[in-house]
Amino acid sequence: MKCNCHLRGGKNCIEAVPIFSNLSNEEMLEIARITTEKSYQKGEHIYLSGDMGSKLYVIHSGRVKISRISPSGKEQVIRVLGAGDFMGELSLFSSSTFTDNSEVLEDTTLCLIEGQHIKNLMAKYPAIAFKVLEELSHRLGAAENLIENISIHSVEKRLADTLLNLANHEGEVHLPMRRQDLASNLGMSQETLSRKLSSFQQLGLIELIGHRRIILLDIDRLEEIE
Repeated sequence: MKCNCHLRGGKNCIEAVPIFSNLSNEEMLEIARITTEKSYQKGEHIYLSGDMGSKLYVIHSGRVKISRISPSGKEQVIRVLGAGDFMGELSLFSSSTFTDNSEVLEDTTLCLIEGQHIKNLMAKYPAIAFKVLEELSHRLGAAENLIENISIHSVEKRLADTLLNLANHEGEVHLPMRRQDLASNLGMSQETLSRKLSSFQQLGLIELIGHRRIILLDIDRLEEIE
């Protein structure tokens, strides 16, 4: 079905995506006309490693986990995407299959654009192509930082840095993913993550509230962890 979805504030999923932010209303309407809507339930996969990619997926509402599975069966969470984010962009530049998996973390609605349509738009509106390259560069940098953190830094520092990066201005963290997914993203087991969180709490660095909320009590000491 044609995409007729709207985000809070009246924005549809096309307007909410940074790669389309510099387009006029008429140009956005042009994109909306070639966009279709599809809904997924929690636990469903949008695509799996080995599938052939042919679309750009824009998240209108919900959250999606992007991960890879090692030959030994261990999952590595790459990122968690939310409303306004997009995925499947690599299929626009290559005929190769997906190398990661996308799993829906909560009921999610996507706006889909066929790859050839996006390529035509990128040729017509170069600003879109530059925005896509900018986002790919950002994701490459994030992936390189993740590799560096796992290879070089201690478990404690990885966790402390993540909590500091996720905290809002009041020093509160609302985890954007399940703890087991956070553990995977940080390159540790869920048991290690739980143990280190408990240790941080005992040291007076944080306060754990439920499974998703964390209060940072001593930011200076968290920053000093090596």
